[in-house]
Amino acid sequence: TMLSAVVREHQQKQAATRRDLEQKRLEATTAARVVGDVLVDTLNVGVADVFATQRQLESEVRQLHSVLGKFARVSTQWIGMVDSFNQALKEIGDVENWSERIEADMKTIAFALEYAHNGAAESPAPAAGPGAAAAPGASSA
Repeated sequence: TMLSAVVREHQQKQAATRRDLEQKRLEATTAARVVGDVLVDTLNVGVADVFATQRQLESEVRQLHSVLGKFARVSTQWIGMVDSFNQALKEIGDVENWSERIEADMKTIAFALEYAHNGAAESPAPAAGPGAAAAPGASSA
């Protein structure tokens, strides 16, 4: 009768409301899942970019380390070569100094020999020494 019709109508409205609520809950869950997936994908793209950049930086650091090692070896070789060159220049300077002293000694000896040969016969005491006048036939430096 009427009460049972009202109860049935109420139960039908409740069932329809439950179906609507269940549908809305499913839609909300699906929308939340889609939003979560989009956020995760967006974050994953950023994380992937950061990871790729990190790998590239690590590769460049390894290359730089290798280049710096080569540079250090070449620099060490150059330093050794420059030190050797400086030592050779010092030795050349020593040889030059030695040759100048030998040349001066030879001029003194040549002057003394010439004086002994010519000067002793001409005059008993010459006033000229090794620095006074160049010996005939000897070139001055």
